[in-house]
Amino acid sequence: MSTSLRVLLLMHEDLMPPETIEGLSDKEIAPFKTEYDVWAGLVDLGHEVMKLGVYDDLGVIRQAIESFKPHITFNLLEEFHGESVYRHAVVSYLELLKQPYTGCNARGLMLGHDKALSKQILAYHRISVPQFAVFDLNKKVRRPRKLEFPLVVKSVSEEGSVGISQKSIVYDDDHLVDRVEFIHRKVGTDAIAERYIDGREFYVGVMGNVRLQTLPIWELTFTNLPEGAEPIATSRVKWDYGYQKRVGVKTRQAGDLDESQAHRIIKLCKRVYKALGLTGYARMDLRLNGEGQVYLIEANPNPQLAYGEDFAESAHAIGIDYGELLTKILALGLSYRAAWALE
Repeated sequence: MSTSLRVLLLMHEDLMPPETIEGLSDKEIAPFKTEYDVWAGLVDLGHEVMKLGVYDDLGVIRQAIESFKPHITFNLLEEFHGESVYRHAVVSYLELLKQPYTGCNARGLMLGHDKALSKQILAYHRISVPQFAVFDLNKKVRRPRKLEFPLVVKSVSEEGSVGISQKSIVYDDDHLVDRVEFIHRKVGTDAIAERYIDGREFYVGVMGNVRLQTLPIWELTFTNLPEGAEPIATSRVKWDYGYQKRVGVKTRQAGDLDESQAHRIIKLCKRVYKALGLTGYARMDLRLNGEGQVYLIEANPNPQLAYGEDFAESAHAIGIDYGELLTKILALGLSYRAAWALE
């Protein structure tokens, strides 16, 4: 894409990046690193970019579109009015305004965001997902008899490992109740408890609307995990740089997978993408147990796009540099056939 575009860069108002990060520490940059990297990357590509911070007012989006007249909106908004469950509504609003946008469509965002509903859909399509149960806010915790321990307990709707720690893995009913109540109290959402799959954790990036491209299979590994700790992506693993160094967190291209295993994983990711109606780009989180069974843990539309993070790094592994990755995401947004574009 050699043509210069007017790009409206949509983000949370608290994550508006400065014009330069010179002199800032990694810790200071971390909250808005994705927003800065995407903005800087688009500018380097020669696009005219308008940064727009949003919290709880859709009107500012309409005003920006009317005044700036963007060719496309690059959507980095992960919540609206402080609630991540509303982010699909912002995409619906963009469609109502007949505004092209990057990333996933509204229905795909809603389905991917709901861990329970997405698993029900995938199970219908005979895609392997862990057994699970949802525990609603303000209701007594009763474990279904068929749901066997160990279980991992997390929010049914929050992402980014919010509320997940080593204590999230439970082995009896008393600890299940404690952890569900923790999610209810601290995160403020319904909880989901799913069978813990002991094994290797993989991430696979997928891009496309109709024809799909998969990125190399990426793996989460630990070189210095404390004795007794499970290799899971807790909140500290995701966001605490000091802890990452202490336990030796590494994400890299998965090794020693035979060709048939790799083919099976890639085929599974494409099936998940299509079953949930995803578009744009997404990341699949999977687990491979000791018997060779692959389970889909979560489908994450619009995953983190920061330079050097898993999605961008896996693209780079097959020769797609950061600028080219952003260009591909823009092209997918411009080519997506929303309902209004079919008129």
